[in-house]
Amino acid sequence: MSELPPSRFFPPAESADRDGLVAVGGRLSPEWLLDAYSHGVFPWPVGEQDEPMFWWSLDPRAILELDALHVSRSLRRTLRSGRFEASCDRDFAGVIGGCAEGHGRRGGTWITPRVIRAYTRLFELGHAHSVEVWHDGRLAGGIYGVAIAGLFAAESMFYRMRDASKVALVHLVTHLRSRGYRLLDIQQLTPHMARLGALEIPRREYLRRLARALAAPTTFGWSLEH
Repeated sequence: MSELPPSRFFPPAESADRDGLVAVGGRLSPEWLLDAYSHGVFPWPVGEQDEPMFWWSLDPRAILELDALHVSRSLRRTLRSGRFEASCDRDFAGVIGGCAEGHGRRGGTWITPRVIRAYTRLFELGHAHSVEVWHDGRLAGGIYGVAIAGLFAAESMFYRMRDASKVALVHLVTHLRSRGYRLLDIQQLTPHMARLGALEIPRREYLRRLARALAAPTTFGWSLEH
């Protein structure tokens, strides 16, 4: 049985179908989004159609352990080189826009204008955050997601220069560790994230870990820790 209290808007995550679908419809308001993430559910449009919205809780669920990020020797050299500068919450619009138009997504993104408006509102309210990576004053890559207590739900990342998204992830993980975060959710495992150390866990284990993360007295803070 889940350690989480009942949701205001969704059936239990454990009631999802074989594909992980929990519900169809609803709103992309801050109340709905925060309730969803707090109960192991996330929104994901089917294709480019975001009406109605589809809500998911996958089994298994992909996470990145905060002490298990794999940083290759070449990436370590890049980090030491000073080639990139990292910042936090400096250009959320640029990051989410870059994710919508990133490599391989143009013309087929799920980050629709409606999704961008919804997460931008979460950012304005202090619940969504971005890590930006800059090269010569230009945005080269980044990552954004939603922070609730000790949970950070990473939504998407992008790059315009090689390794820029990896640099953003390294800075994000370093920051989350310094702030005492308990859980970094990445939803689905991809070969790219698996090479960086991500793994899958059963949904029941994810929900247990989510409950513990939500009980942590953690805040995101306003600057990156190096």
